[in-house]
Amino acid sequence: MSCPAEKFYFLSPSDYLEGEKYSDLRHEYEDGQVYAMAGESRAHNTIAGNFYMVLRAALRGSPCRVYMENVKTRIKTLKAERYFYPDVQVVCAGNDRDAYFANQPKVIVEVLSDSTERRDRADKLFAYRTLPSLEEYVLVAQDSRRVEVFRRARQWDWELYEDGAEIRLDSLNLNIPLATVYEDVEFPPPPPYQHLLASNSG
Repeated sequence: MSCPAEKFYFLSPSDYLEGEKYSDLRHEYEDGQVYAMAGESRAHNTIAGNFYMVLRAALRGSPCRVYMENVKTRIKTLKAERYFYPDVQVVCAGNDRDAYFANQPKVIVEVLSDSTERRDRADKLFAYRTLPSLEEYVLVAQDSRRVEVFRRARQWDWELYEDGAEIRLDSLNLNIPLATVYEDVEFPPPPPYQHLLASNSG
């Protein structure tokens, strides 16, 4: 997801939702405050697209639906109301039918970047976990082949997938090869002399 870039004046949730229908920019909403979204890299876009396509293909014919970027997630509690734009989300609840946002996502995927990683790991992780429907929260690095899955169990478990592993999504009974998630992604070159450091460490 792109990073919040600018803070605006107080808005009600209904005014925010109405304004977002006509805005040229996406905004996220947190308890009356609205934040404009910055742009994303090619790698970010490719990874999110790869995740969407593999989920869409795997869930075709099922009650679940997969949404990308422009569909919001609503998080509403007694004290707060927030709207975020996940990079990818899976919704399997048949009664979750609002045209612009999801109330009951089962899986949420966020692609990390330098500007969003702290927020994705802290603020959004905490907020998303308040959703009773959410079973897995997936964080995907874009500078290396590294995927983390936070999985609802008795509490919230954490699992890391690297190199040639397959990502396991228990809630969807699905395995996804890391190679599929990172297909067509060009990683930045390693820092100068990194190969010398690696050989000396051995």
